[in-house]
Amino acid sequence: MPRVLVRAGVTPPPVVVKIGGSLFECRDTSAPAPGLALLSLLDRARVPVVVVPGGGAFANAVRSEQLRLGVSDPAAHQMALLAMHQMAHAVVDIAPTPGRLIIAASHVEIAQVLAGGRIAVWVPMPMVAQDPDIPEDWTVTSDTLAAWLASRLGARHLVLVKSAAAPQRATASELSAAGFVDRAFPGLVAGTGFGWSVAGPGDYARLAALIGADMQPGTSAD
Repeated sequence: MPRVLVRAGVTPPPVVVKIGGSLFECRDTSAPAPGLALLSLLDRARVPVVVVPGGGAFANAVRSEQLRLGVSDPAAHQMALLAMHQMAHAVVDIAPTPGRLIIAASHVEIAQVLAGGRIAVWVPMPMVAQDPDIPEDWTVTSDTLAAWLASRLGARHLVLVKSAAAPQRATASELSAAGFVDRAFPGLVAGTGFGWSVAGPGDYARLAALIGADMQPGTSAD
């Protein structure tokens, strides 16, 4: 993917947080899904935050249905974007504070949400449709789209929150080779003006510091 031109962002620059959809899958029925603890942490943010939800189970359904139906990669790409939209609405609905997280589909809407002291939850289709350079295949997932958005907004930092711990001090290329990020991610973040990091389950101390949130039980780095 060609490098994206960084455009004028919101003020102050936000932290973009990509939330893996698998964080909302509850493997232990005796405990809440880790994504709920993450939403509780984001709810206490004191800096502008833009959330990019992964497609989660909705995107997994797209992958399986592509195989079953034989749909093309471009069609599956559009379906996967819709999966992110579905997860965005779910995240807004289950957020701990009603009205704190707001759906936003454009640069203007994101800026308006952040100006109101709320957290923007991005739905990608309107903005992504305007960039024909984004490949319409599985080389691009919500990881790269989160980086693409961070570049567009002039973000201060991008955090990819994953359901598995990533290798420490790994480069973007090493993470891609290990399957922690998609194939397009290394090329997009190379030379951009924002920092980025990966947080695993329970490893939220750095994220808390970036968004100015206090740690509480359930979101510690223990």
